[in-house]
Amino acid sequence: MKFSVFQISRRGGREKNEDRMGYCYTRESALFVLADGMGGHPDGEVAAQIAIQSVSMLFQRQAKPVLADVAEFLSAALLGAHHQILRYGSHRAMQDSPRSTLVIAVVQHGRASWIHCGDSRLYLVRDGEMLMRTRDHSYQELRKAAIPGLERVNRNVLFTCLGSPTKPLYDVTGPVLLEHGDRILLCSDGLWGALDDATIARQLGRQAVSHAVPDLVEDALRRAGDSSDNVTAVAMEWETPDAFEPTQGISTDSIHDDVFASTIQASPLEGLADDPDELDDEAIERTIAEINEAIRRSAARKSEA
Repeated sequence: MKFSVFQISRRGGREKNEDRMGYCYTRESALFVLADGMGGHPDGEVAAQIAIQSVSMLFQRQAKPVLADVAEFLSAALLGAHHQILRYGSHRAMQDSPRSTLVIAVVQHGRASWIHCGDSRLYLVRDGEMLMRTRDHSYQELRKAAIPGLERVNRNVLFTCLGSPTKPLYDVTGPVLLEHGDRILLCSDGLWGALDDATIARQLGRQAVSHAVPDLVEDALRRAGDSSDNVTAVAMEWETPDAFEPTQGISTDSIHDDVFASTIQASPLEGLADDPDELDDEAIERTIAEINEAIRRSAARKSEA
């Protein structure tokens, strides 16, 4: 497995940076994750940190060196992060729990799959053109779909996120077969809110991610000015063996099956887990049980039809 990757996060015009991002990989699987702690709720940066940390922990536990079921992992990782944020708020007896968006991508066997909740986005760019992107879980997107009754709703308001009292809504996409040179970008709304999709795709496609990503972030900060939100992005360029140059990216061919590499730093967060290096097993088991039950109900409906 061979890819190039670059990540960057800037505070912008805000008092603090509530965005978090990172990536992990084994010999045969790679994980990219980004979370944006939501303003208007307490400890947004903590919610984002809990989200990416719990996702990373689950990936490390299950990618040996591949994930047995990528779609199941994505759902379990997102719901597990949600439970951990709720647990953090409950442990501290908070009246309003921290909240965060989340977008996760997994690349395995030359294919990409992803899941998202909220308005942090994923872009898949090929030859400088946007091939796919996530649809925000915001009332703005519902208004675009001409759903009646939403004319007066603030377009920036999300209708789902991690940490809310209700179970988060999410979308899973993939697997999508990757071609040489494909770029996958995960970014917070501080980036796409200042730059249109065509600009993002064009700039991402015309140069290496190590140059394109910081340029995009600087452009977003400049356009937004003093009122800029946090701007965070992590991007990957897929490489094929015959076109790969070892000095320009990451090759996992030489690492052992039990090696796990990560840019996501664990931090002792009270209420995340009794042991900060372990994910709450009860939450994960509960999440997997929810997924299996949903699959069972779906299969039953199909057989009845």
